[in-house]
Amino acid sequence: MSRLLDAKKEKEDEGSELSLRPQRLSEYIGQNELKKNLRVFIGAAKKREEPLDHVLLYGPPGLGKTTLAYVIANEMGGKVKTINGPSVEKTGDLAAILSELEPGDILFIDEIHRLPRVVEEVLYGAMEDFSLSFMVNTDGTSKALTLPLPPFTLVGATTRSGDLSSPLRARFGISAKIDFYPPKDLQEIVVRTSKVLEMPISADAAKRIAERSRGTPRIANRIFRRVRDFATFAEKSEIDVETTDQALEALKIDSLGLDDVDIKYLSTIIDRFHGGPVGLETIASAIGEEIQNLEDVYEPYLLMIGMINRTPRGRVATEKAYKHLKKSHQGSLF
Repeated sequence: MSRLLDAKKEKEDEGSELSLRPQRLSEYIGQNELKKNLRVFIGAAKKREEPLDHVLLYGPPGLGKTTLAYVIANEMGGKVKTINGPSVEKTGDLAAILSELEPGDILFIDEIHRLPRVVEEVLYGAMEDFSLSFMVNTDGTSKALTLPLPPFTLVGATTRSGDLSSPLRARFGISAKIDFYPPKDLQEIVVRTSKVLEMPISADAAKRIAERSRGTPRIANRIFRRVRDFATFAEKSEIDVETTDQALEALKIDSLGLDDVDIKYLSTIIDRFHGGPVGLETIASAIGEEIQNLEDVYEPYLLMIGMINRTPRGRVATEKAYKHLKKSHQGSLF
């Protein structure tokens, strides 16, 4: 079974979710405080006929950072140019991208924390003064050139806000954390997805999917598509609770939305390391997972629902984890 939570898989699913993305703030479900503020910021910028201040969005994968970038562009009436931080290796790459922007465009940089430092430094002037300064070598001599840029808005997205340098962070006028979604909002998202994909779903089935979606819209949509497969295979015209439960059991997603990797992660801490503390690198090695995948994709949710604690000495399983996995304490390693 291909897991529903995989950092590499996240990128592959971006394209398939384009049709599910809301286009306007009025269509965007959840994140109500952020939406309320964005309406003010966008409305004020449009009244002044100015570009929106640069926006930094941070939070775990799948919570809607990319979607919000497109919503902002639609609300501002501009186009979106999307790039990935690690793909911009040289200042020349950035210059080429910036030179293609038109007034009012949105430049969306995903994984902005992974921009090379030399590229990041060139970005400062573009963000502050809408100008691009760089050195050109001609006839053995270096000459500084400044290229004016049209007014634009940079929307940066990151799962690791702490990895952003202070100078870059300071240049964002708007900074917002995207929070995990409550089940009620996720249920509404599932119902909306069912309408877009033209597969009806009962309220109880939508609620069941929402409760097991780890507070993440992308996962809710992904689970919905797999449940839809089971319903289609069974020749059902509507997704019901029975089919949903059958699909969730086949996908090995438990009542809290935990999958195989979560269970292995928690079981390793409890069974092999007596509940911790144990370092993330050791856990990753023990269960054969990438450190970044565990830290960025799995741990935020486990922390949020109180299954683990992070300590200076490593990860520790909580009493809730013991109860959920029906495991008993074995005594400390120390």
